[in-house]
Amino acid sequence: MNEVLSPYIIAIVVGWTVSQLIKSIIGLFRHKYMGLRSILFVSGGMPSSHSATLMAVWTVILFKDGLGSGLFGLASVVALIVLYDAVKVRRSSGEQGVALLALMKEKKSIVPYPRVAMGHTPLEVLVGSFLGILIGLSVCLITL
Repeated sequence: MNEVLSPYIIAIVVGWTVSQLIKSIIGLFRHKYMGLRSILFVSGGMPSSHSATLMAVWTVILFKDGLGSGLFGLASVVALIVLYDAVKVRRSSGEQGVALLALMKEKKSIVPYPRVAMGHTPLEVLVGSFLGILIGLSVCLITL
C-alpha cells in the first residue's frame, strides 16, 4: 500500500519546528541561551510557535477542504481563540506574574518563586501567523 503523509500533519510538524528553530536562533543572539530544552520548548518570543503551527494547518485546511467546509470553519474558530489568547490572556497573566515576582522579591518571600511565561506581543503573533501561512502554502504546493 502506497500511503503518503497527511499534509495536515506535515503542516503542524513543519510549522512548529521551523518557528521554534527561528525563535531559538533569535534567542541565542538576544539572550545567549541555547540548549535542547530552550530550542524545543522556549515560551513566548519571536515568532509565536502557536500562531505559526495553527496558521500552517489552517492554510492547508483552507486549500485542501475549501472555504465552505465545516473543518475550515472549526479551524477558523480555534485560530481566533488561540491567537487572541496568546496576545491578551497569556500576555496579561505574564505581566501579572512579573509584578508578583517583583513583589515577592521585595518582601523577601519564603514561598518558592513562580515561573513566569510572558505570552506574546501582537507583533510576535502576527509574524508567527504569516510564517505559518507561508509554511501551509508550501506544504500545499509540495503535496499536490
